[in-house]
Amino acid sequence: MASVLSHPAVPLAIAVGLGGRVVSPRLTIAACVASVVPDLDSLGFAAGVPYSSPFGHRGFTHSLFFALLLALFAAVFARRLGAAAGVVFAGVLVSAASHGLLDALTTGGMGVAFFSPFSNMRYFLPWQVILVSPISVTRFFTPRGLAIVRSELVWIWTPCALLAALGVTFRRAERSRSSPGAR
Repeated sequence: MASVLSHPAVPLAIAVGLGGRVVSPRLTIAACVASVVPDLDSLGFAAGVPYSSPFGHRGFTHSLFFALLLALFAAVFARRLGAAAGVVFAGVLVSAASHGLLDALTTGGMGVAFFSPFSNMRYFLPWQVILVSPISVTRFFTPRGLAIVRSELVWIWTPCALLAALGVTFRRAERSRSSPGAR
């Protein structure tokens, strides 16, 4: 899996790229939570849930269907989150779905059950470039953990920062075009 430190990169990039008028601070927090919620399935290891089970790690909670359910649930609270229901739905959907996509880019595990509960088939993306992060916190703070952080900086944080910067640049260009002094 990508580490819990890097899954929020996607919703943070969306929030920065679209700006606070579209993505409220509350929605940003909800989207960050949605980006890490799928890893609650790792608690199943302690409960004896087999990895390969539909409810094992990278199973149902990593699926696109789960992301859809989470987005529908969040949209109900759009007013509280300070954004339009469609924006809440889209932001949470992309944030939750990005979790499985990032995990499918890692170098380990059994793949991601993108289509659970309809299929428990596990998939990786063709490019497995992100070093897989250990589930154990203590194993993360090792030389291997530092290599994982470097890998996530290159393959997650840098592309997300570029997308956020592109969004900011686009918004600024739009603002300058629509301002009274612009030609």
